[in-house]
Formats: sequence, C-alpha cells, structure tokens
Amino acid sequence: MKIALVSPYDFAHPGGVENHISFLYKELLKIGHEVKIIAPYSGDINSLENKDIITIGRPVPIPSAGSVARITLSPLISSPVKAVLEREKFDIIHLHDPLYSMLTLMVLRHSKSTNIGTFHAFQNTRIPYHLVSPLFQRSFDRLHGRIAVSEPAMRFISRYFPAEYTTIPNGIDFKRFSTPLPPIERLHDGKLNVLFVGRAEKRKGLNFLLEAYQLIKQELPQSRLVIVGPETQQKYEQMARRMTLEDVVFTGYVPNEALPAYYQTCDVFCSPATGGESFGIVLLEAMAASRAIVASSIDGYAGLINNGVEGLLVPPRDVTALANAIIALLKDEPRRLEMGLRGLGKAEQYSWTNVAKTINDYYICVHNKIKCGV
Repeated sequence: MKIALVSPYDFAHPGGVENHISFLYKELLKIGHEVKIIAPYSGDINSLENKDIITIGRPVPIPSAGSVARITLSPLISSPVKAVLEREKFDIIHLHDPLYSMLTLMVLRHSKSTNIGTFHAFQNTRIPYHLVSPLFQRSFDRLHGRIAVSEPAMRFISRYFPAEYTTIPNGIDFKRFSTPLPPIERLHDGKLNVLFVGRAEKRKGLNFLLEAYQLIKQELPQSRLVIVGPETQQKYEQMARRMTLEDVVFTGYVPNEALPAYYQTCDVFCSPATGGESFGIVLLEAMAASRAIVASSIDGYAGLINNGVEGLLVPPRDVTALANAIIALLKDEPRRLEMGLRGLGKAEQYSWTNVAKTINDYYICVHNKIKCGV
C-alpha cells in the first residue's frame, strides 16, 4: 500500500511525535509499503536527506502548557495540500494529533483516502478541546480509524470526541537500548548514578528531583545525579548551585545514538513527572537497558510500571517519598538487578517491530472495511 504519515509538528525539531513517525516510517518500509512523511519544516529544505519527506508550510512556535509547539497555522496551505494528495493518491493517510494544526486539518479536508488518526496528547494538550470540539467535529468525523497511544490518552480524547478507539502504544528501538555497551568512563568511578532524561519543562518535575537529591546525598555521599536534556537547563543549574549540591552533572543535549550508554551507566533511572504524560517512552528505554526505575504514580506511567516489579512508584511532588525510594534501590543492588531484568522482558513487547506490525494490521482492517462499504 501507499501510506502517508502526517505530522502537525516541525520536522526540523524532533520530539516525541516526530520520533514516533520516523520509526514507524522505517518499519513500514521493511514490511514492504511505499511510505511518505508530510510535515511542516523550518530548516533548509535542500539539506533534507530523506526524499520521502514532503514539506508543506512554515511552522511558527506557539508557547503553551510549559512547552513550545511548532506548527503551521496558515490556511494558504490548502492548495499545496490538495495538489500533493491528488498527485500521490495514497491508500492510507495516518495523521498524528489530527486536530492539532492547519496542516492536519487541511489533509483531512481534502483526503479521499482511508484516514487514520493517532491521538498522543493527555491533559496538558495545548488545544482547548472543551471550547473548540464543536468546530472540529466535522474534521474528526472524516477519520475512519482512531488510535490512542494509551488508556489515559483514550479517556482524555473520548471525553470531547466520543467514538470507538483502539489503543496501540508507542514503540521503542529495543535493540539499540538493550545491546550492552561499555559504561561512560567519566561516570564509571564507583559512584552510584541516578539518571534523569527529559525536557526542562515544569511538568517533568526536575525541581522535585533536585530537592530529593539533597536528601539522597546526605544518606549516600557516593551518589551522583546525571541530568540529560535537549534544551538549556540554566534554571535548574542555578537551582543546584543555590542548594550547593555536589555531583550533579548537566549534560545538555545528548544525541539519540549516545543515549543508551547513559541509561546503561546509571544505577537507577528516575522520572518525577507531575502529570500530563500520556505514555512513558523514557521508562521503556530505561527498562530496555535493564535498569530499575523510580517514577511518579501518574496515569501515563502507572500503566507501564507495576509498583515493586519493574520499579517503584511514588506520589508526584512528594520529595521525601521520591528520595526514600531512590535511596532504597541504591542500597539494594540485588533488588535493582531483579527489577531491571523484569523490565527488560516487558520492554521487548514494545519494540517498534511489534508495534508497527499491530499498526499495519489495523490499517488493513480499517481499509478493507472502507472498501467493502462497512
């Protein structure tokens, strides 16, 4: 089949949804489909190495919900969208966050293909669905199939757009994170490493982890906190200095290919998010690296981590509980190793090979129903 994967977000600034699309694209090619990616792009189009990316629209940054969404808002993209769809004649058009930008809305408007939508957002979405759902209902009704990446995401979107949804999770590059690597030398000195990976957004809860680390350091002087994040972390670096915290390492941006080594060099992975997470990609990456986890007991995480099995769940924003859970695991190596092995087994279920096969089966099912007029 000929398939289009449509991103509402700027493909020059990779994020969770863009990475999802990129991995799905590769797996669908392996299955044997012809696949194109349609997305806005703010970079130099001539520098794009992947000729299967069709760029439409110039994205603009929209600050909201503690982050920045780079989407295209111009209605002038209607003509190029229509021209691309008429030229390519896709069998399946798979739109991600389909009600999120002018690009996805215009693709839905002009599409004559089987339309599949995946809803990624949960709670902190920048769209005020309670205000605009009546305006988007016609576009929503043009979706023939609807996917949510998790039960929380499904509950959230169905609150505003009741319909039948299928839950298909995000995937991870399981082999890359599970293949053993040499430890990072500068972090391999006998100290116990606690790792955080994530954006410097308020909802990621890094301030609570820094406060918890103050307690951890008092109990375990031979510990270290490693913070990996794509954006500038000046605010949190200043916080660490004010608290006179020692052994806090801010790496800044780390390329995707270097991330597995950070996971495998840590002793405990921690994600203290306060809410708004529809899924926990970083949790699965840590599990694939066979690492024990301490995470907040929020909806998007509780569906992946069984408390006491692959890791420990603590109430969000509870600094003392967070510190105690990390200390307990740092002091108990056999328990950490056991949790890591259990996590490894679970993470393999979420490999992109498995997830893409499930999505492909869903495409075929929905497409056949459309062809049969069901």
